[in-house]
Amino acid sequence: MSAVILSGKTYAQELKNQAKINLTELIRQTGVTPGLAVIIVGADPASQVYVRNKHRTCREMGINSQVISLPENTGKSALITAIKKLNEDVSVHGILLQLPLPKTLQPYESEILYNINPSKDVDGFHPVNVGKLSIGEKCMVPCTPLGCIKMLESAGIPIDGKNAVIIGRSNIVGKPMANLLLAKNATVTICHSHTQNLKDITRTADILIAAVGRPAFVTADMIKPGAAIIDVGINRIAPKKLVGDVDFTAVKEKAAFITPVPGGVGLLTIATLMQNTIEAARQQLL
Repeated sequence: MSAVILSGKTYAQELKNQAKINLTELIRQTGVTPGLAVIIVGADPASQVYVRNKHRTCREMGINSQVISLPENTGKSALITAIKKLNEDVSVHGILLQLPLPKTLQPYESEILYNINPSKDVDGFHPVNVGKLSIGEKCMVPCTPLGCIKMLESAGIPIDGKNAVIIGRSNIVGKPMANLLLAKNATVTICHSHTQNLKDITRTADILIAAVGRPAFVTADMIKPGAAIIDVGINRIAPKKLVGDVDFTAVKEKAAFITPVPGGVGLLTIATLMQNTIEAARQQLL
């Protein structure tokens, strides 16, 4: 029997519906509409699509949104100056720096991100938020891992006491995903490029999170029958064809639950960004 397909559209709409309720209440209490500022440097086509989607969703939700587009040759100091200006802008409650940065800025990525005010860091990448997440304190949580947790919970997939395996140890997905799953009482294993006997480990997973950035990397022989498979990967293999990190066609015949690509986790990433922006505004205003 084929797996249940976890539609990102369905679960993202649930999150946005709740966010709209929170937004209405916040505006009623404060008279202020939350504002999100997205900075994009250069003209990377994929990044431009992501930024347009974020901007469009803000408009749909009733959140103020502005996009600061900077040229490819923007220097580190100029970018940091732009960030600091947004830090001081009381109408901006959330700041997001679209990644990846141009190659000339990539060596300074951490330094640049660290200049975002932690209270406005709706991506959850600032060390203050990373540290708080690791010790279980309330903080801004990275949108994609948070979206994965929300999807699992909304689908009624148990986390408490389950074996969760994450393939990928990035600061954006893998590491915060592990902290969130630990907070939900899962037993968590993180695998990466130096992991030995990978298949032996992934076959133990009740919940498998694939975030490695390699098309169809997770094959049917790597999963436990009846597992829940969350595919975070987005890989462009043709001008108009996106695939995930999981061999969807084969794996769905063995798993109990699986997310598609596109149409899966990515939609929840934007929905949780809306939630984070509203929450950041609430913390700043109340």
